[in-house]
Amino acid sequence: MFRGVQHINMDAKGRLAVPARQRESLLSQCNGQVVITIDTQASCLVVYPLPEWERIEADIQGLPALNPAVKRFQRLVLGYATELELDGSGRVLLPQSLRDYANLEKKLVLVGQGNKLELWSEEQWLAERDAALAADTGEVPAELMSLTL
Repeated sequence: MFRGVQHINMDAKGRLAVPARQRESLLSQCNGQVVITIDTQASCLVVYPLPEWERIEADIQGLPALNPAVKRFQRLVLGYATELELDGSGRVLLPQSLRDYANLEKKLVLVGQGNKLELWSEEQWLAERDAALAADTGEVPAELMSLTL
């Protein structure tokens, strides 16, 4: 399980060091092999341990490709999916196309989402967080009403 929000840096070559807590989990789950792709609903990237991605990829490929909306989704999510491996220092080199999509520069935020991590530019993460807090009307969606927190 990936939890927490961590501020990290990316170097000029596009390398980022995965924080120790997440790195240990990635090394034990998948020997440091990850797949990074785009999030189609936000300008961020999504980092999956390889076995989790393989399950999701099979689900995506099983969708009806003759539906134009599904085909566009498949094209983006599968098209941008890039298999990467953490190096001996726990770093990963992000391809330029992924950095461009998510507007990633030096300051980044890694956000745990249970089975995956989101990778945001710090500026966009802070804007997303602030917008979510400002939009809170106090109404709870029906899907959340059954949770006991």
